Amino acid sequence: MSFGPAASRAAPEGFPRIADGDPCPCGSGARFDGCCAPALRGSPPSTAEALMRSRYTAFVVGDERYLEETWHPGTRPDELALDAAQRWTGLEILDVDAGAEGDTRGVVEFRATWRHGREQGALHERSGFLRQSGRWWYLDGEIRPS
Repeated sequence: MSFGPAASRAAPEGFPRIADGDPCPCGSGARFDGCCAPALRGSPPSTAEALMRSRYTAFVVGDERYLEETWHPGTRPDELALDAAQRWTGLEILDVDAGAEGDTRGVVEFRATWRHGREQGALHERSGFLRQSGRWWYLDGEIRPS
């Protein structure tokens, strides 16, 4: 997986809290307040890649609500439970196919690294996005070998 109303409350227990002036967890090189924070606070991202980055950041900070709200209702699971022990440690965008402001579909391929206790690994996924009702939605993803 919003910071909308959650912007003023502490991060869920066990998840990191990112300050506005900190580097954005999504790896864009921008400050959090100029990158993913506006999306997590209620401003819909303008591209599929921006939605992908904000969703990654939501996983980092434990924002289940944002993840649910940006997952297309037709493919969203009934429940989403994040594990505070799972630490997302980096995001690399590998490919972007469409997904710009005027598009209706987009694909973003990424690799996200993680650690959980002494284990570490990477999630490599090719994610599909749909622009509908004036906003981007995460549809689904195809897991790829890392």
